[in-house]
Amino acid sequence: MKKSLRVKPIENGTVIDHISKGKALSVYNVLNIKYEDTPITIAMNVFSKKNKKKDILKIEGVELSEYDVNKISLISPSATINIIKEGKVVKKFKVEIPETIVGIIKCTNPNCITNIENTTGKFKVEEKNPLKIRCIYCEKFLNYIDFTI
Repeated sequence: MKKSLRVKPIENGTVIDHISKGKALSVYNVLNIKYEDTPITIAMNVFSKKNKKKDILKIEGVELSEYDVNKISLISPSATINIIKEGKVVKKFKVEIPETIVGIIKCTNPNCITNIENTTGKFKVEEKNPLKIRCIYCEKFLNYIDFTI
């Protein structure tokens, strides 16, 4: 059987590979990409040698910031970022959950100073698997299911 590509490679931009199955749309949503101007390919539930199934997101003409990569790490810690230039991978790295999360998540404690004075949220990562974080201001612990990005 002849192998064929299901999705055309991009010339310049970013490929987010090994996204956890079913998480590509969440990754896409947190990146706030203006899709009217940017070609984007989303592949979901494709074959993976490592995890059996994975999602892939290809974004033409965009190189992600560290802030965006940190957001991705909270949704899919197994994701890999590939920077593509002139059709070739020039940089490849696995996302890593940062030790401190700044400005990505809001504390769920209504009495936290971040909610009273509209202050940027800061969280210390206590555990990475499963993800457990603690608000630096009010000390409230959050698990992955307790917060939204």
